[in-house]
Amino acid sequence: MKKSLIWLLTAVMAITFASLLYFQITYLENIVSMRENQFTESVIRSLHSTVEELERTETLYYLENDVNALDTSLFSDKEGNSYPAYNMVDKETSSRSLSHLYTPTAGYNVSQRYRAMQESLRNNYLYQRGLLNEVVLNIMRTSSNRAINERADSTMVRQILTEKLASNGVTVPFVFSITTKENTTIYQTRGYISTGLEKYTTPLFPHTDNRYMLNVEFPTKNKYIFSSVRFIIPTLALTLMLLVIFVYTISVVFKQKKLTEMKADFINNMTHEFKTPISTISLAAQMLNDDSMLKSPTTLKHISRIINDESKRLRFQVEKVLQLSMFDNAGGSLNFTTVDVNEIINNIVNTHKLKVEKLGGDITVRLNAENSEVYVDEMHFTNVIFNLLDNAVKYMKKDTEPHLMVSTRNISGDKIEIRVRDNGIGIRKEDLKRIFDKFYRVSTGNLHDVKGFGLGLAYVKKMVTIFGGSIIVESDPGKWSEFIIELPIVSGSIQD
Repeated sequence: MKKSLIWLLTAVMAITFASLLYFQITYLENIVSMRENQFTESVIRSLHSTVEELERTETLYYLENDVNALDTSLFSDKEGNSYPAYNMVDKETSSRSLSHLYTPTAGYNVSQRYRAMQESLRNNYLYQRGLLNEVVLNIMRTSSNRAINERADSTMVRQILTEKLASNGVTVPFVFSITTKENTTIYQTRGYISTGLEKYTTPLFPHTDNRYMLNVEFPTKNKYIFSSVRFIIPTLALTLMLLVIFVYTISVVFKQKKLTEMKADFINNMTHEFKTPISTISLAAQMLNDDSMLKSPTTLKHISRIINDESKRLRFQVEKVLQLSMFDNAGGSLNFTTVDVNEIINNIVNTHKLKVEKLGGDITVRLNAENSEVYVDEMHFTNVIFNLLDNAVKYMKKDTEPHLMVSTRNISGDKIEIRVRDNGIGIRKEDLKRIFDKFYRVSTGNLHDVKGFGLGLAYVKKMVTIFGGSIIVESDPGKWSEFIIELPIVSGSIQD
């Protein structure tokens, strides 16, 4: 799959997920906003109903206590005895009604009787209205003189509020307070917080006395509102999970594509590395078939040396390819033993010294570690140092003599540090992060100008990690590179 197509699919999927998350979050916000509005409307309705109920209760209080007093003070008979007004009216009405009904007349007058009944009802209505007006005037005159605790005690307010809120579908726990308009607290229930929570306020007696305010708070309001939209939370979480999986999948796709490209480079390099010695051996074999070549001992010796050198080269390349299969199961096939780092390094340096001196260079050895025994696989540890020195020679600068340095020293009391430094082409900063990746090769402008498969440093990193150590690389591009290995040293005997 082309990289451009992968990027296109990635962009489309990213836009799709972003749109889906946007719509889900917007939908969630709209539902929460709608629930808050519904909650607010229900609370405001309940508060108004509570205030109306308190006013009706106060009116009933005055009616029960003042009606009889007003009644007896307004109407009394000639002897000074007081009678209820409605009895006086009924007495007069009854007398007039009976006089009309039973007075002997020339004939029965239905229309007169009807007018008499209308007059009676009208007088009764006018009286009752006057009585109620007196009660209302008395309430307006005297209600403000009653203590607010008597007019609206906390038990009554709580009971009425609970009923009105429940009738409007609000069953959330609440706290409340009674304050003046100047925010002076008359009383408040336990748990009431005057700041920090959203507060719903309404005048307590708006028609007779507007000095007091009823304030209500709902400590668990947010929990109540979000509980109604909790079914959306799992869908949002699933969408986020899909987004994470998508990002991970895309990263895997790009890694696999990069790995495929590196494998392609590996195959190209492997083909080139194998073709050269095979072609040389094949040519030497053809020369051996020529009888004239067999007559010259010098030529025969030369051909034999070529075949031997190219066979070694081919065998070495095969061994490097086999290192690829060690990455996953190397830990189970290693033979750990205690070895002397200084001794192994000294032997490897002697092997490379002739090659470096042929190029006009030299290798400096500084084995300063006093305790140089480590617990490793000897063969693989030897390959680690060999690969680092081999790379130092491969990546030398043109027309420059190679100067290598290998050193050891003890650090931190229980570790040995191994440094391999060269004066080669160096490593760019962008390559340092991937220098230990499998199949990765630092580009030098020509794919085949430096022979190899991109396995050497990956193998080195893998083995050093298995040995319980670490490796880092420092470089100044165009000047030098230095690989630094740290391994735990053996202190005392090794217990298998």
